[in-house]
Amino acid sequence: MFELFFPFFLLVLFFIFLCIFWRINARKYISSDTVASAYDAWTQDKLLERLWGEHIHLGFYPSGKKNIDFRKAKVQFVHELVRWSGLDKLPKGSRILDVGCGIGGSSRILAEHYGFNVTGITISPAQVKRARELTPNWLNCNFQVMDALDLKFEDGSFDAVWSVEAGAHMNDKTRYADEMLRTLRPGGYLALADWNSRDLELYPPSFFENLVLKQLLEQWVHPQFISINEFRNILRSNKNSSGRVISENWNSYTNPSWYASIFEGIRRPLTILSLGPLALVKSIREIPTILLMNWAFRKGLMEFGVYKCRG
Repeated sequence: MFELFFPFFLLVLFFIFLCIFWRINARKYISSDTVASAYDAWTQDKLLERLWGEHIHLGFYPSGKKNIDFRKAKVQFVHELVRWSGLDKLPKGSRILDVGCGIGGSSRILAEHYGFNVTGITISPAQVKRARELTPNWLNCNFQVMDALDLKFEDGSFDAVWSVEAGAHMNDKTRYADEMLRTLRPGGYLALADWNSRDLELYPPSFFENLVLKQLLEQWVHPQFISINEFRNILRSNKNSSGRVISENWNSYTNPSWYASIFEGIRRPLTILSLGPLALVKSIREIPTILLMNWAFRKGLMEFGVYKCRG
């Protein structure tokens, strides 16, 4: 009897430890410094890069297909957003601002495949350092540490502004939109993708959904989520926008990414173990949040919004 009970007892202890570890190490948004610190840590431990490659964002799965390599799906996402937003109409040499560039995955694709001159900005010094290390000298990419809510560029400096999964970290969504559109030249292109909640005023969350949203905010340094319609209206009302803003919900194309992100760890266990025992704990620590994200996006509590407009 004891032999049967003991494994279950260990599993319960491990689950309790994981929950305590999860709560103690919650990454609540306090200021932009907490976002920078979180991304510095994720970059320096190299776990995400080793597992997911050069792109932290979700992948694109045509018609919801799941039998696509996770890393290839991420590259596919960049090309799909370029085409959907119209950036592929820009000539080579066009100046592109990548807001929230991470370690430069999207910036390198925009420079190499489309011939753009790309400036990537992130609030994380570690990400800028790593982006520079990964970028060949012959690519027209440069990376800078900069707050997206206080861009150090002149008005109309860029032919296009690109931002993928950065807005959820912004505590002032209007300022975020203002700064991007201010630096976009008249007639330039804005291409943006982000995590959004559904319209919580029109469809108030249940008690359980509120708990889920609280965890999604606290675990990955998010100050708040807003709906696709809310952010579209922010872009539409901006004085530097043409006023014609198109948005879509890409949940059906991106949802397979959540399970795929976990399977990468199962497919590459030596990648995790090679970084030491703490890396295994860190990777397991992320699983509950990933599963909650998967549930929230599949149930429509969260939506993957994409936006395009002209300056």
